Order: sequence, then structure tokens, then C-alpha cells
Amino acid sequence: MPREYLKKATLHARSDAGETREIVRGILDDIEAGGDAAALEYAKKFDKYEGEILLSDEAIAAATALVPEKLRRDIDFSHANVKKFAEAQKGTVQDFEIEVVPGLTAGQKAIPVDAAGCYVPGGRYSHIASAIMTVTTAKVAGCKNIVACSPPRPDVGIAPAIIYAAHVCGADKILAMGGVQGVAAMTFGLFGLPKANILVGPGNQFVAEAKRMLFGRVGIDMIAGPTDSLILADKTADPEVVAADLVGQAEHGYNSPVWLVTDHKPLAKEVMRLVPKHIETLPEVNRDNATAAWRDYAEVIVCADREEMAACSDDYAPEHLTVQAEDLDWWLNRLSCYGSLFLGEETTVAFGDKAAGTNHVLPTSGAASYTGGLSVHKYMKIVTWQRATREGAKPVAEATARIARLEGMEGHARTADIRLKKYFPDETFDLTADE
Repeated sequence: MPREYLKKATLHARSDAGETREIVRGILDDIEAGGDAAALEYAKKFDKYEGEILLSDEAIAAATALVPEKLRRDIDFSHANVKKFAEAQKGTVQDFEIEVVPGLTAGQKAIPVDAAGCYVPGGRYSHIASAIMTVTTAKVAGCKNIVACSPPRPDVGIAPAIIYAAHVCGADKILAMGGVQGVAAMTFGLFGLPKANILVGPGNQFVAEAKRMLFGRVGIDMIAGPTDSLILADKTADPEVVAADLVGQAEHGYNSPVWLVTDHKPLAKEVMRLVPKHIETLPEVNRDNATAAWRDYAEVIVCADREEMAACSDDYAPEHLTVQAEDLDWWLNRLSCYGSLFLGEETTVAFGDKAAGTNHVLPTSGAASYTGGLSVHKYMKIVTWQRATREGAKPVAEATARIARLEGMEGHARTADIRLKKYFPDETFDLTADE
């Protein structure tokens, strides 16, 4: 049975790359040439803010005092969970050494990058969780210089809850600057900041394009597009819960795709009936986003069985993947392409987004087919080393010389020859390449 689309998307999430690229390139060039002054001009123009750019300890303390105690407790709870999970992740990467051949020892070391630039979106919402997700993982990884950068509100500054979250999670500096100018300031080391080795965190299409252009000069976590979510549901799923979960992700933005894949057509039809009702009860801005996302980008797909459902999900490689179906272990073992997986009705994407401990900076637009999300590993360089005794170097040098000559790389071959001649002057070696 072919996949049956009860609802097909009329649009697909793509930014106007050409126009965005031109704008971003101009800003980056201006700021690289003009330094602090140019960045401040762009902050004045786009952020409409001329206050303190690098927050002082006094400013951080004042912002913390404005955060209600209940919210501080929630931030602390989320931070503790993210930190605990990140520490467990870090434990999966170990330094080691192994004797490859007698006398030749090679090893691995995990070294954190020195400076991390963590972008925390502002705009309509205070992205408190993004500060927790990015700064905490950088801190656990062992980065020595962590900058949190967030757009200030016009004539006001960064939301106090973001300041508190960034501070408590371990940011060394907090930069009140948004957009391309904020990304550029961290990359170029403006305002006395260390030059970032890696840029992480979500942002709008201009932030994403700036990270794309700067990649190579700095590392990045990923190039993120609009958030997307897919739900796999069978006949045991509660249509009210499924509908609420779809709407909860559609409210991210007008171009945030949500998909339902099921083998039970009655469930699909009931969810399609319920979604508009859930959307209608949202606040106005959220309602407008969810309405557009559901109308233009959402899809509802009916498959023959759970194997076809899993194959369909892997084809989409969603950022967020929820399973509300029987036999959760089967799905866990079968599914292979997703940013983060939520098994069972008892958990949901919003848990991962805010407080469960797993990271919410995840691959979008099908990138989950080849990469995972932000973790401590993104901040760490996995490097190798080796040392050898002269006897241990002997067979490696012989093989190296012959392979290098076969490749036409005589200079490489001679670095092996000279060691054999020095270490074993009385021996003869066949170092010619056999064609």
C-alpha cells in the first residue's frame, strides 16, 4: 500500500537564501573592517539599543533580582537536569592509548575548545532554555571562555531571566547584542572578548546565514532552519494528546512543519478535526503562527503498517520525533533518523525543549539523517597522538616508504628512509614501490 496523504504541504520551509546572504555578507564585512564601532552602529540600527554591551557584575545582579523566585527555581531545575545529562555524555568520550604494533603506541585525547560563543534568541520570546542548553554544555565540556549573546529589547536590554540563566549556567561574559552583529562580535573578538572557536545556538535566518558564512573560520554546531516535528501514532494513541502536541510545535513559527504518520486512518481524521480547535484557543501571536504552519506546511500520512511508518519517518529525518504507539522498544531499535526521540505519551517535545535534560539545539530540515544535536562533544576536539620505539617504527617506516612512492610522494617516502638509515645502518630494506 503506498503512503496516503490525507493532508499534503503546499509550501516547504526554505529561506530566501540569496537576499539573506547578500545582507549578511555586507554586515560581516563592515564589522570586520570597522570593529567595535561598526558593531555598535548595527546594534543601534537593528537592536535599537545603546545601553551596556558587556554586562557588568552589578547589571547581572540587578537582573537576577528581577527574576521571580519561582522562575529561578525552575531555571535551576532545568540547569541541573541538562548538566547531569551533559556530564554523562562527556563520560562516553575517554582518552586512551593502544599499542598498534609492538613498539608503536597511538592514543586519543578529547580537548575542549577554549572559547565558545552561545547565541540565545530574543525577539518575541525570551529563550531562557536556549541559554541553559548552550552555556551548560559548554561549561561541562570544559571551555575556559564562554560568552552568551542575546538581543536586547529596545532601550531596555536583555530579558532578566535570560541573564540569570546564562549566569547561573556558567557564562563568563554576557553580550547584549543580537543578530549578525552579535555573531560577528563573538567571532572577531570585539569588545575585549576572546575570539570564539565555536558558535552555537539557534537564531533567525540571518543568524543562521552568518554562521554558515563564518564556518571554517570558526566551528559551528549546525545550520538550523525552521523547527520541525513528526509524530508516529497507532490506534492506541489519544487523538487529543496528538493534536495538542502537533499544535505545540506549530506555534514556533509560520513555517514550522509538523507531520503525523499513522497506520490508523480514523485516528488521523480525528486529529485533523481537533487541531483547528486547539489552535483557536491559543493567544493571538501563537495562533497566527500555528494556523499558517498547519495550513501550509503540515502533512498527515497514512501507512500500511508500523514498518512503513518507521521508513516514512526515517525519510523525513525530523528534528523532533514522538512515538505514541505500542511496543516502544521496537520503535527505539528500529528508528534511525531523528534529532531527539520522545517515546510514549508520558513525555513530549516541550519537555526536551525546556527542562528534561536532553539538548534542544537539534538538526532541522532533514539534517538528522547525518548528524545529531548539540552536546558536550560539539565543544571538544577529538585528537590523536603517537610515539614509537625505533624497533616499533621499523615496519611502519617500510610500509610508509613503499606506499608513498606508489602514490608519487617521494618527499614523504624519504622521511621514512632517513629514519631507517639512521636507526638501522647495517640493514638493507626494499623500499621501492611495486606497480
